[in-house]
Order: sequence, then C-alpha cells, then structure tokens
Amino acid sequence: MADNGYDVVVIGAGPVGENVAARAVRGGLTAALVESERYGGECSYWACMPSKALLRPGIALAAAARLPGVPVGDRVDPAAVFARRDSFTSHWDDAGQVSWAEGAGIVPVRGAGRITGEREVTVGDQVLRARHAVVVCTGSVPRTPRIPGLDGVRTWGSREATSASEVPGRLAVLGGGVVGVEMAQAFAKLGSQVDLIITGERPLPRYPEFAGDLVAAGLREDGVRVHANSGATQVSEKDGVIRIELTGGGEVLADEFLVATGRRPATDGLGLAVAGLTDGDTLAVDDSGLVSGVDGGWLYAAGDVTGRAPLTHQGKYQARAVGDVIAARAKGERIDPGPWSAYASTADHTAVPQVVFTDPEVASVGLTAAEDGKPHREIDIDIAVAGSSLHADGYEGKVRMVVDTEREVIVGVTFAGPDVAELLHAGTVAVVGEVPLRRLWHAVPAYPTISEVWLRLLEEYGL
Repeated sequence: MADNGYDVVVIGAGPVGENVAARAVRGGLTAALVESERYGGECSYWACMPSKALLRPGIALAAAARLPGVPVGDRVDPAAVFARRDSFTSHWDDAGQVSWAEGAGIVPVRGAGRITGEREVTVGDQVLRARHAVVVCTGSVPRTPRIPGLDGVRTWGSREATSASEVPGRLAVLGGGVVGVEMAQAFAKLGSQVDLIITGERPLPRYPEFAGDLVAAGLREDGVRVHANSGATQVSEKDGVIRIELTGGGEVLADEFLVATGRRPATDGLGLAVAGLTDGDTLAVDDSGLVSGVDGGWLYAAGDVTGRAPLTHQGKYQARAVGDVIAARAKGERIDPGPWSAYASTADHTAVPQVVFTDPEVASVGLTAAEDGKPHREIDIDIAVAGSSLHADGYEGKVRMVVDTEREVIVGVTFAGPDVAELLHAGTVAVVGEVPLRRLWHAVPAYPTISEVWLRLLEEYGL
C-alpha cells in the first residue's frame, strides 16, 4: 500500500464505518478506515454502551424492590456503577478496536479525513486514493439551542453525562427526548436531584401519549422534577451555580446542566464541495447508500449522516448493505438494490426498532399511530397477563398495535412497561415479514410470559 491506494476509503470508524469496511474486505476488496478520535465511535465510548451501563444498576434495584422476599438496599453504589461503566468503554482506550480492525484486514488511518478530490481523501500529510468508493460514516454531533447566556455557561452534552465519574448534587436536564430521559433517570437513581425541562406536556413526544406518561411517572417516582410545557429563556452561572430561567416564570438551580436537545449530521469540514455538496448538510442517499447528486457513483454514506434512522443498529444495517454493494459493483456484478434485497436498506422506511432504556422501558417499531387517509386501526390495551403479574407486583404497562386493515398485517407496535425491550423483536419480525394476522394467530405465546400480550392484541382486533 505504498501508494496509499485502496479499493475503499471509509471516513469514520464507529460501528457503521467498521461494518462498511469489514463487508468490503469480506467481498475481496482492500479498505482504509479513517478516524480522528477513537475507533469504535460514539456508541462504544459515549452513547449506547456507557449510558445503558449507568442505567442498569438502578433499574435492577427498582425491579428487585417490586418483588417481595428479595433483599435489596436503599440505593446503588455510584463508584461501583462508574467502574463497571468504565469496563464497558475499555477505559476509553480503543486499542482493542484497532486490533480488531487490523485482524479483519482493514487498514486503520489516524486523523481527520477530508475529501479533496474524486475518490480522494486527505488525512494530514497522507493522500488516500480510492479505486472504487469513498464512504462517509462520521455520525452526528449535538445540536445546540439558541438560549441567551448558554454560550457563557459550563454545560454537559451527552458525552460529559455518560463519562462523568461523580454524581452532581443537582442536575438540570434540558430536553425530553431519549438522551434527556435516560440520563435524568440514571443520575436520579445515582443520587442527584434532577430537574427535567421539557417543552411539551410529556417526554418522548414522538411516541404514543401513554408511553410518555408512563415514563414521566417513572421519573417522578425516582424524584425527578419534571417541568412540562416549559423551556429555558436565560442561563447564567455564578460561583459554580448554574441558573436556568424557565418559560412562564420560575427558575432551576443546578451544579451541572445537561443540554440534550437533539443531534445533527457530523459533516462539517469534510470537503463535500468537491462532490458538489455542502459541508454540514445531511447526505441524502438511495437505499444502496449511494449519495444523491454526485456524479460518477463513487461517494456513499451510512449511519447518522444520512438522516434516515439515527440509531446504531440501523446504521450497521445500512453499512452491511453499502459494503456488499461496493464489493459487488467493484467486481462488475449486476445487482438489484430493490426492496428487501441484500443490497438495500429497505427497513429504514417501515420497520425501524428503537428502545428507550428507562424504567419503565419504551420499545417501538414501525408506525406509532394510524396515518390519516390510510386503512389503519390502532389497538391499545394494558399489558395485564399472567406473565406481567408474576414479573413484578403492581406491573403497569401498555401496548399499541397499528394494523393495515386492508392487508391485515401489523405496520407498527409500541410497548411501554418494565422490561418490554425483549418483546420488540417479535414485533419487528411481524412488521418486516408482513405476517398476516390470521397466521400470526398460530404463533402461540408461551405461558406464563409477558409475550402473552400478543394473544390479547389479536383477540382485541377480533380474531
């Protein structure tokens, strides 16, 4: 590789970029994987893994307390929780990820990659030339709201929250999305007094109302003060105390302030003008990952930068298709990136699963509500079966199934309740497979499990 020539150059070595490169190599190509921070990316060090490691001990303690006869303490041990979190992040050392890449036949290249020509990426004083494709997998970065005084105040983003090693006495959280509610609950269970500031009536506004209401109740049970229909109008800091003035009056005082108001594609400084695009923009792609509006068919993208489904598992799904597409096209093979083929990320449009790992959990795939003008019907029921009553005293949960009544197939399902995440994949299979409800009736749920709720849903539908 003395000439720095590769079949594929991938910019961004998170889970998405790793999968693109690995699939390309598996397909017989050479691949360079460029990373400016840590191999393994956001998910490994600052998002999915550390956040769930922070959440799980407190949720396990609460779950044990719902079962008579199980000895439990009053609170978790923050030091032990942080130590376990650190083990999952490999203490923020990416040597293991680099070793994996090298073992997979991928060439790691350290530094910030910038597109400087067609099929050309410059990293420091190296110029990497791609014979077939350049793939952008640089993920996303936090979106900062415009609030007077915010730029002069010490704040946390998601990275600071998930990598913290001390529990603040008072934590204010701005934003009722997934990061906001998960970190609000994690630190409440670790011992912080948490104030959650949200603009709507309930958190998680993209989900059915029952999901947000159940999560809000769970947060309040943990002592979180939820400021609904609110927002931050002014922020200031004095003597280490952060003051957040709220919409409609009132204020919150905090020792740390987590701003969790969404993310945007990390495409700044990539040199996209070379391809006729604009740095900072979302990279629109077709289902094979080919970036729209670029001549020559050499630029691909996968993951958060595409704006399609900003979730780690969905980005990895896209990456597998992109790597296979590039390898096949490099060999001159004719491929059909049609719906549900191996060369298309079809599920992005209709079957994106997601779990919010709060207590209670929220798990959803496909539509969360009936679409106007479509032959859809919503079936809402309580999760009240033998399995849920055995799972925890006072178990409270709900589920919605959205059905296309013309085809009699499920097009969406949302669960909210303790430990519902493991119910989700059955819903994902049903949506992707377009399993007819009358056939699904013969998928008998084991007794006594919470999955018996599937039988109750079908009965409520009328089967």
